[in-house]
Amino acid sequence: METKGNIEYLALPKTAFFCSREAPASVVLKCYNWATMMRDSEECVISGFHSQLEKDVFHFLLKGKHPVILVLGRAIYKQMPEEFTKPLSENRLLIISPVSQTIGRHSEQTIEKRNKYIMEIAEKIVFGSLNPQGKLYPIYCEAKGKGKQVEVLSECEVNKRWNLNG
Repeated sequence: METKGNIEYLALPKTAFFCSREAPASVVLKCYNWATMMRDSEECVISGFHSQLEKDVFHFLLKGKHPVILVLGRAIYKQMPEEFTKPLSENRLLIISPVSQTIGRHSEQTIEKRNKYIMEIAEKIVFGSLNPQGKLYPIYCEAKGKGKQVEVLSECEVNKRWNLNG
């Protein structure tokens, strides 16, 4: 595992954020509101920030001063993206790569490994939206099975659409 940034964040309680690439429009505002609430809190948020909505949440979070952990499904950047420079220099961002440092691009396998790693080290897991046929659903089931605190921001909508009442 390679890291860049504030390694002390690993000792903090962490809230993971996941959201499908195909999140319904009705979930977007809920995710933005959640990100704003988290930005104004002291809670550490961890995610891959890979889907578009996850990236949007990341931008909200970087406007705050609280801890953020970005977990990559690829090697650590050789050339750090400009948007990471300030949060890294202010010691409020940790970037982690739990995969081989020879992997230059995300793949289905490395994304699965990244998501599982995030789920394992987070105390609480928040899903912006969840589809039982989606790739995040096994993470949801495993987290529930391990007794993790799990929240789905679109829960009412999801329960109605896919009958997830348990």
